[in-house]
Amino acid sequence: MKIDKKDIKNRVLESIDMTREVNREELHRIIDETIRESVNCKYIPIESRWKLHSYIYNAIKGLGVIEELLDDDTITEIMVNGAKNIFIERYGTIEKIDSEIESEEKLNDIVQQIVGDTNRRVNESTPIVDTRLKDGSRVNVVLPPISLDGTILTIRKFAKEEIKIEDLIRWQSISREASEFLRKLVETGYNIFISGGTGSGKTTFLNVLSNFIPKDSRVITIEDSAELQIKSIKNIIRMEARAPNSDGENSITIRDLIKTSLRMRPDRIIVGEVRGEEALDMLQAMNTGHDGSMSTGHSNSPGDMLSRLETMVIMGIEMPLKAVRAQIASGIDVIVHLGRLRDRSRRVLEIDEVQGIIDGEIQLEKIFEFKEIGENNGKIVGRLERTDNTFLHVEKLEAGGIKPEELYGKDCK
Repeated sequence: MKIDKKDIKNRVLESIDMTREVNREELHRIIDETIRESVNCKYIPIESRWKLHSYIYNAIKGLGVIEELLDDDTITEIMVNGAKNIFIERYGTIEKIDSEIESEEKLNDIVQQIVGDTNRRVNESTPIVDTRLKDGSRVNVVLPPISLDGTILTIRKFAKEEIKIEDLIRWQSISREASEFLRKLVETGYNIFISGGTGSGKTTFLNVLSNFIPKDSRVITIEDSAELQIKSIKNIIRMEARAPNSDGENSITIRDLIKTSLRMRPDRIIVGEVRGEEALDMLQAMNTGHDGSMSTGHSNSPGDMLSRLETMVIMGIEMPLKAVRAQIASGIDVIVHLGRLRDRSRRVLEIDEVQGIIDGEIQLEKIFEFKEIGENNGKIVGRLERTDNTFLHVEKLEAGGIKPEELYGKDCK
């Protein structure tokens, strides 16, 4: 039988006493009674009844159609381009869905509910905000008049199950040999920077690498919006930046958090992403005894990442380029570059060592490089292979009891 979901939802709303707060249990009871009355005791399969109940509850108390999309584990990204245009990414493919949000007003209610849960705000004076859901999913909101076609809501969903290195190996995102190489570097305290484009999996990879940090370490994570889910470390401090208030005051920046973290006796500092002048503070932390620190940044290649870091540092302080490059070369030991291939798969494309400065330029050497072999049923076939280049700086490995010849797996060159 055909069921008018909106009609049943309106009946539920008419049954609610708006003069008082209705708790969850009471709302569920009202929904069940209204459904039973609306279908006139006709049989509805249990699954259909449950979906109808969930739709009505989410429309009233939750996030409406957004809630349904969040519950679908096959969806990795939700893109709302105004109330009537909703797109999703599933298995690397973007598609428009038939579902819509009732109105721009309802979409704005959803947005306010999301940002309110993390004590953020978004309005005409602050029309752009980055925040997160309770599960760590990344959220970006842009309001009119900045967005010309209605409120824009983008959600990068966080995986419900913890992703481990074995998962990345199974998905062929990294080879086992390269994973063992990185494990030894993390354990012995090399400073690692993860670069890549949007959606390449930088935060996920940073989470995976964090599982290699020795369990007795004191770790401080610093993020603009908290996304990292480091569960293997007990002595961990998580800090999140704060936007300014309506008067433009009382903001807490990434720079502020890095500076205060140095007074907390950290063994390692993890900065979720550097985008601006905080790059200098991160590099200084890496250069002042906090070995094993990590961070991420947007770039098209490891070389491009170095250029972007130079620009970020200069944004924050007047410093000769030679001195900036010296800070970068002495602070960062290894750059891991990620990318999305044309089949939408996420791969580690390069692992480069920062070997120092030659003729005024930072010298990078590829230690691992992704080699494409061909295609099979639209899927790219390839492997992350070790190059003939020698990993130069083995001092931390030796201090950690690992011989240079033990750095690579049996199948490596």
